[in-house]
Amino acid sequence: MNISRSRSGLRRLPLALTVLAAGLAMAACAASAPGASPDVPVRTPLLTDAQRTILDQPVAYPTDAPAKVSSGIVQLQPGHETGWHRHDTPLYVHVLAGTITVHYDGDVVKSYSTGDTFIEAIGTYHNGRNESGAPVRLLTVSMGAEGYQDTAARP
Repeated sequence: MNISRSRSGLRRLPLALTVLAAGLAMAACAASAPGASPDVPVRTPLLTDAQRTILDQPVAYPTDAPAKVSSGIVQLQPGHETGWHRHDTPLYVHVLAGTITVHYDGDVVKSYSTGDTFIEAIGTYHNGRNESGAPVRLLTVSMGAEGYQDTAARP
């Protein structure tokens, strides 16, 4: 897969992220609000109108290839880490359980806990570590395109 595409083929797509986040919120909402009818959906916003990544970069989406969206659950046991890597396209992250500490190039460190939702840094190497005593579970949604890797390991 070619990950060396220039960033000039990227554009902002906040509406698509809002729609994606709303859909994920509806799908993830398994419990009803107290007193609500079981026939009425309950919407719990997780991320709304995201236009910047966690490192304050503009969210940009590839426009030079057909879209490719993929998702998964990342699980890290206590003491484990992801390894240094980067994402060249937007990555939506929702922390399902636990606390993960992410170390970014430039000596930036951020921690995310159960219920936190964010767009991961684009093009910046980072390493997620479970520095707690409990397992971490993350829902990830990659908003990529054909020819782009969802994740690229640091050489």
